[in-house]
Amino acid sequence: MKRTDFLFRLLCLLCATLAAVILGALLFQMTAASLDAWKRFGVAFLFSSQWDPVAEEYGALVPLTGTLLTTGIALLLAVPPAFAAANFLLDAPKGIASILGNAIDLLAAIPSVIYGMWGLFVLAPFLQQHIQPFLADTLGLGRLSLFGAEYNGFGLLTAGLILALMILPFLCATMRDVLQMTPPVLREAAYGMGCTKREVTRDVVIPYGFRGLLGSIFIGLGRALGETMAVLFVIGNMMELPKGLFGSTTTIAATLANNFAEADRLQRGALFALGLTLLALSLLIQATVQWLLRPTAGKA
Repeated sequence: MKRTDFLFRLLCLLCATLAAVILGALLFQMTAASLDAWKRFGVAFLFSSQWDPVAEEYGALVPLTGTLLTTGIALLLAVPPAFAAANFLLDAPKGIASILGNAIDLLAAIPSVIYGMWGLFVLAPFLQQHIQPFLADTLGLGRLSLFGAEYNGFGLLTAGLILALMILPFLCATMRDVLQMTPPVLREAAYGMGCTKREVTRDVVIPYGFRGLLGSIFIGLGRALGETMAVLFVIGNMMELPKGLFGSTTTIAATLANNFAEADRLQRGALFALGLTLLALSLLIQATVQWLLRPTAGKA
């Protein structure tokens, strides 16, 4: 082996190892900084809804629940239109596909704080004046515990909508790239046999790019899971379990942003424990993705 090849392989190995080193350093730092909270509260920290700095009682249940609910709402609202848009761009005329594709790429690059500001000044007032009254009063959904009777434009539903709008162009861009990897000859053969657009999508495009599509969804999930600013503006930032989709609550990232600057001693340890919980949740999702994708590798 030539010396230059050996040095190149060594450089690639070092760069690949760097990711594992950084991850290990993050886990070590977060664990060391949160030891006081884990010693004080133990595993019960994850299941307690208390957050009282005066009494020094802290729990992760409220921000953890808010994080999971907002992320779930965002995925439910964003994945179907993202896939539909990506599927349209697959066979769209070149000029239209180029314009819309560039617009989607630009939307995916907008900083999340811009989405949060737009949600605060545009989306939240619109929901308060039109959408929430229609859902709660006109349709009578306010009587259901799922929605709640009170609304002010902020809360769980608004945060989920903002997250959905934020990750939708990202999902669409990645799904578009995955769908474009389907060999044109396969789609053309299906069309030649008389298949419709829906049948080609269902029987050819989705099976061929299933691993990539599933990976795109979980990448979007990872981005929504740790989002801070877009959620911070519109979720209400109340340390309480949401009383419905209109109810205010908080997320792990929003709690860290709101409290870390003035936190001290045990509260800082509790915030580091929240950060460690979010990191562990992200790693768990990635492990789940790999476990789900493993059976599809053999089929592919």
